[in-house]
Amino acid sequence: MVRGSGPSLFSTPVKAPLAERLRPHIVSDIVGQDHLLTPDAPIGRMLASGRLASMILWGPPGCGKTTTARLLAQAVNLYFEPVSAVASGVADLRKIFEAASERHMQGQGTLLFVDEIHRFNRAQQDVLLPYVEDGTVTLVGATTENPSFELNGALLSRCQVMVLKRLDDVAIETLLVRAEILMNARLPLTAEARQSLCAMADGDGRYALVMAEELLALKNAAPMDVDALARFVQRRRPLYDKGQDSHYNLISALHKSLRGSDCDAALYWFARMLQGGEDPRYILRRLTRFASEDIGLADPQALTIALSAWQSYERLGSPEGDLAVAELVIYLATAPKSNASYRAFGAARAAAQQYGSLMPPAHILNAPTTMMKDMGYGENYAYDHDQADGFSGQNYFPDGMNRQAFYEPVERGFEREVRKRLDYWAELRRKKNQ
Repeated sequence: MVRGSGPSLFSTPVKAPLAERLRPHIVSDIVGQDHLLTPDAPIGRMLASGRLASMILWGPPGCGKTTTARLLAQAVNLYFEPVSAVASGVADLRKIFEAASERHMQGQGTLLFVDEIHRFNRAQQDVLLPYVEDGTVTLVGATTENPSFELNGALLSRCQVMVLKRLDDVAIETLLVRAEILMNARLPLTAEARQSLCAMADGDGRYALVMAEELLALKNAAPMDVDALARFVQRRRPLYDKGQDSHYNLISALHKSLRGSDCDAALYWFARMLQGGEDPRYILRRLTRFASEDIGLADPQALTIALSAWQSYERLGSPEGDLAVAELVIYLATAPKSNASYRAFGAARAAAQQYGSLMPPAHILNAPTTMMKDMGYGENYAYDHDQADGFSGQNYFPDGMNRQAFYEPVERGFEREVRKRLDYWAELRRKKNQ
């Protein structure tokens, strides 16, 4: 790999943080990303061919995006040009492209690594396009955000999106062992505390090494147990961004756990969202929608209880009001489910669009004026309360439109009773219209 002159983002002086000193030197040293880097994986196949395509590395913090980009450049002998989307503008990019063009003419390729590429605005992203297109640079962008939300379609069409995974406990343990070897010391932890340390890192290898460095700095310390470790280091806040991808992922997980009547999983995702700082009002809005969409008339009380929980939270606030929301989550998860109302409304809307502006049948129109009476408005209307069975069986659909059956209640919860009523009226209608 060829580097430019002067200080590098990736130089590792003696007193550099442990995470910097432990950066891998070859691709095979990268942990936790075998699904991309093994010989039969997407990036592994590129390296085997000696040719690297432009790509977006999407993954959580501390999973190795920057290290991966640097070692990819080294593996295929590209000049490594790192920039930060936070600190670089269009003028900076143009200088980089000018230098890359000169190298390109001399037979030297350039890997342009853009950290936090989601921070580039549309104009900055558009500047990249021609140079990626003609091969002046091989673009490797790193982002913690969903590229389909943050990058424009033109740039995405020129790049492959590679999804890096959060590091699992096995990968974190590998990093801890490497730290111990480099520092020639053992982490002062019991076996249980060591496992807890991996959990505290929450998939972030960099954070794990920061904690390991603090622990290894203790000289001749007695092994800590789980409680002592919790007092010594700050537990990493769970990764959650209320405005971005994790926000949508977790509310989707909560919604689908409720729909699947998994009370415990629903409570877990609810707790994750609260712990991540989500506004409970947003969760309550989605839970109220769930009561209508996925429970409906299978349990007519679900919507009332959702609104009551919302009102309780507004009066109590957090943390006292959080319990009201948790009780709502439990109620919705354990309630009978039906989306029959949701489907019926969708079908009715489709029919309304299909049939346009058909007039109601004349017999159900009011006739407040003599002229309207003369036109037949209200003529032959059968007042249902005057019928012996309280049911006239008249047609209420517009002329020119056959009777439709939008609502099909399920055989669950209260909708069983609704089904009986509909069947009873359908039979009465059939008899009255014979």
